[in-house]
Amino acid sequence: MMRTRLVWLGLGFSVTGAAISQFIWRDLWVDRYALLSDVKKLDALQARVSELESLSYPKSNPGQAEG
Repeated sequence: MMRTRLVWLGLGFSVTGAAISQFIWRDLWVDRYALLSDVKKLDALQARVSELESLSYPKSNPGQAEG
């Protein structure tokens, strides 16, 4: 009888531990996917900013008065 209770206790702890670790793993996986998605968006934004910076615009100096 004592062995049966010990087996059930061990089985219960094993199943509970597996369920908790599965939830933690899934949560970490979702966070990692979200972070990678944000990094890709930032890379695209950086490329667009670099492209805009590389364009040449005529530079005017508004501090100089004409006349």
